[in-house]
Amino acid sequence: MRTCRVGLVGAGGVAQRHARVLGGFADVELLGVTDVVPEAAAELADAHGARTFGDVGELLAAGPDAVYVCVPPFAHGPAEEAVVAAGVPMFVEKPVAVDLVTAERIADLVAGRGLLTGVGHHWRYLPVVQQARELLGDRPVRMVSGAWWDKVPPVAWWSRRDRSGGPVVEQAAHVLDLIRCLVGEATEVTAYGNGTPPPVDGADIDSVTTATLRFADGAVGTLTAACVLGWKHRAGLEILADGLALSLSEDGLVVRDADGERRFDADPEAARVAVDRAFVDAVRGVGDDVRVPYAEALRTQRLALAVADSARTGRPVRLDTPVAAPLATGVTVDA
Repeated sequence: MRTCRVGLVGAGGVAQRHARVLGGFADVELLGVTDVVPEAAAELADAHGARTFGDVGELLAAGPDAVYVCVPPFAHGPAEEAVVAAGVPMFVEKPVAVDLVTAERIADLVAGRGLLTGVGHHWRYLPVVQQARELLGDRPVRMVSGAWWDKVPPVAWWSRRDRSGGPVVEQAAHVLDLIRCLVGEATEVTAYGNGTPPPVDGADIDSVTTATLRFADGAVGTLTAACVLGWKHRAGLEILADGLALSLSEDGLVVRDADGERRFDADPEAARVAVDRAFVDAVRGVGDDVRVPYAEALRTQRLALAVADSARTGRPVRLDTPVAAPLATGVTVDA
């Protein structure tokens, strides 16, 4: 395959970012765009010399080599089902759904087709993440603390729980994904929300959430999420191991050990390019560096929704036991 012809489902801010990145690759052609708002699709398509399609079916009929699904959390499901049925490699923006039922259904379909997939957890492509893994080595992690303190994004659906899943699912999923990558799998979470939405019309999400996490290897941790500021104040995590402290964010890594403290800078924009480059290379058959396929993103989705469920119910949620009864999120809540 000399050129990868990519179709975009969605024309919002994230789709626009991917279009800019993909449009900068010499081996990619932006085939076309479809969106529930035709005017938005037309504007994005025109900006990149692409076509506008009326729906996902029309886009797939044009024969793309890959499809990017960049829709709000509540809109995931139908587009992915159509792309998987067509057997087209698929990149999905996070979070992969607003609930677990949808995400697991898509994951099953993807597995059944053996489809090449990627999900937009671009933090995995920060070189400092690999550096952190190497520094940790065989040292057992004792404690991790993750945080995402931010503002309410300027889109109407974000402040509605049934549309976005709330800050933990929609924003802090990046932090939870890195926690899984560097610390391991959580087995139990207990979370609390403050019960007060941010001062936005129609908001019903918690403006702040805090959670404690227990991990399979004995580590413990915390996660805090907030959307009460007018700026992005903090997004990252700190890890403690024997004789080692790491502070990691999109902007860099701070290391403190017996040799003193040192900082390594990171470029988040380069990571956003790298996640698209890796997926396109995999589609073209010239690379194999997709770090978060759909099945891996599903594990992060389970953890994020466990935190959200615990905050909603005020009870611990276990992730290491079978589901005892059908729940909206598919996790077990302790009685």
